[in-house]
Amino acid sequence: MQQYTTIIGVIQMRLNDCSFSVIQGRYHIGSGTTQRIWSRFEASGLTLEELKAMDPKAVEELFYPSDQVRRKDIPLPDFQYYYDRIHAKGSKINIAYCWIEYKQEHPDGYEQSQFYEYYNRFVESHYGKRDTKMAVERVPGEKMYIDWAGDQPFLLLDPDTGEIRKIHLFATTLGVSSLIYAEAFLNEKLSSFVEGTVHAVQFYGGITKYLVPDNLKTAVSKHTKDELVLQSVYSDLEDFYDTIVLPPPPRKPRGKSTVENHVRYLETHVLEPLKEKVYTSLDDINREIKEIVAVLNSRDFQGRNYSRLDAFERYDKPCLKPLPGGIFTVCDYKAISKVPDNYHIEYDGHYYSVVYTQCGKPAILKATHTEIKICDSYNRLLCKHKRAYRDFPRYITEDSHMRPEHLYYKEVNSKDGAYYRRWASVFGSNMSEFIDRMLKSSKHEEQSYNACAGILHSVKDLPHGIVEEAARQCIGMNSCKYKTFKQVLGRIQSNTSDSSESLPQHENIRGKDFYK
Repeated sequence: MQQYTTIIGVIQMRLNDCSFSVIQGRYHIGSGTTQRIWSRFEASGLTLEELKAMDPKAVEELFYPSDQVRRKDIPLPDFQYYYDRIHAKGSKINIAYCWIEYKQEHPDGYEQSQFYEYYNRFVESHYGKRDTKMAVERVPGEKMYIDWAGDQPFLLLDPDTGEIRKIHLFATTLGVSSLIYAEAFLNEKLSSFVEGTVHAVQFYGGITKYLVPDNLKTAVSKHTKDELVLQSVYSDLEDFYDTIVLPPPPRKPRGKSTVENHVRYLETHVLEPLKEKVYTSLDDINREIKEIVAVLNSRDFQGRNYSRLDAFERYDKPCLKPLPGGIFTVCDYKAISKVPDNYHIEYDGHYYSVVYTQCGKPAILKATHTEIKICDSYNRLLCKHKRAYRDFPRYITEDSHMRPEHLYYKEVNSKDGAYYRRWASVFGSNMSEFIDRMLKSSKHEEQSYNACAGILHSVKDLPHGIVEEAARQCIGMNSCKYKTFKQVLGRIQSNTSDSSESLPQHENIRGKDFYK
């Protein structure tokens, strides 16, 4: 069963004419899964916009009904038989032919991707791994590779403490020209990755069709919250730059051999010269990195009469998509495995509200210098808040996020005696005096707020005359209390109802006998 984000992503990429191999690389799924999602989308008769408007769980259930989730145990095929047929002298049979033959004999058997996977495991365990490399045809302007250098030298001196800190080298390169961008950061956190990516696309002056990042530490981790953050960042980058983030499979460095080779190159030609000095600011380090990289980009390739910069101007640059207006905002991302019961999410000492129905569900918080955004686990925006910096109030709450009873309690506790006196004056002088006496009857005025609120809320839709009469009688009884008022009001309403049931006798009233 695939998640909502994978289902929507596959459909969106197919609608954008992306090939199956690209889709499989983006979401790490097999060709059978990709085809299954697409065929079920076509069979549904729904549009992509209609699917996005549905509840994510409903979409997952639509594409993977519960009765299809469970699968009976299927014995493994006789892979030795297929191996012998494929490798027989003069044989033209391949694995695809074998799978088709297998499915004809076993219609409920393994799908193509599973068959291939188990067959490859069999071959590797019985005949060893075939260590071959594929020649890759690079497409101009197609991919920007991203990685961190493994070497992390101690170069940054704190002049106040004398401590020397290590730096982390962020590097990118393009598939055809191999034009290099490099920048030093204090850490390899996700915020540094995003900032480096933004600076890199600005350096190139355009955006490639795909961004191919290294498997960041957060991606390798099995923590759900880390995966949630990473998918959210990738989704934001894709939406802003109209590109596709295509991370290579975990522990598969050859999926990004271009940038791996250039990282080793930079470790030699950039980091080694930097180690000859000690710097007091990151800006000084990046200034020197910029000068070194400019020389490397302008230097001719060995045995060729053109440089990275020449190749970039000739091949990659004309194929890059223009950058969107504005600059991608670098956010601090925070994953929340479960929204607390008080429906407030903590960030930097403050607590920001989300609608109370999200309690217990995962969420993602994105913080900029001015704004706090909260999204659900599918990266859909739930709400925004202006970021708070003052110590108080610590709880930033939107009224629309509160449970109805919580909102009522907040309203009651936010009012004072003057507020209830003004409200009572709308009904008349008797009600004003009644509420004033109620407020003064307690040792502390605040102790009467709930009673005043209860009375005024209960009579807000009644005729003013009835309310005034009830208040007048309570004053006359010298019993200005909540219970007395409700009893008196009930008696007045009952008498009014009884008197309205019988009509007075009058010569102009025909009566029911007239119509017989």
